[in-house]
Amino acid sequence: MKALLGIFLFSLMIGTAQADQATDRAKQIVTEKCYLCHGLEGESSSAIYPRLAGQHAEYIAKQLADFKAGRRKGTMNEMAADLTEEEMAALGSYFAAKPPQSHRVRDKEFEAVGYYLYHKGNAYSGVAACKSCHGEKGKGTQSLPRLAGQHKRYLVSQLQDFNKRNRTNDNAVMHSIASKLTEFEIQALSNYISGMD
Repeated sequence: MKALLGIFLFSLMIGTAQADQATDRAKQIVTEKCYLCHGLEGESSSAIYPRLAGQHAEYIAKQLADFKAGRRKGTMNEMAADLTEEEMAALGSYFAAKPPQSHRVRDKEFEAVGYYLYHKGNAYSGVAACKSCHGEKGKGTQSLPRLAGQHKRYLVSQLQDFNKRNRTNDNAVMHSIASKLTEFEIQALSNYISGMD
């Protein structure tokens, strides 16, 4: 019995040490590469870059892998080129542990349009409710991104890219939705989502 307890404690210590090493490596990568655009805490330095704080670890790791493999095109291709799977997972865990924030929405009437689209969709144009995939509170899943609190400008650009098929990964479902949204609806949705907690 004592031997089993000793093995368990030893395994626990090894697991903790490996987790600490992964966190240290993620911090190093963030300090060397990520912070210029995404900030040290994942809040991003500009509205054109996505907020990563509170995003699902698995989703971040998958996007990094897609950038590395060229399935998703953009500035991040070069940044992800030399990352290992372990580093991608560590970066995902690092940013997932950071507390997310939201924006203050000033135009409440415009926000109401976004609220309606997010929760009900648009039956007349065939746009599904965003909540059906991204959840009632916009928190997403391991395979679908957290949207709540994301920068409005970034959301607008992603919806436009999905519409034009400039977003080269995860495009099948999102193209069918974004292609039916008017510019007014894109702006209203992005405005509402940016203020979600």
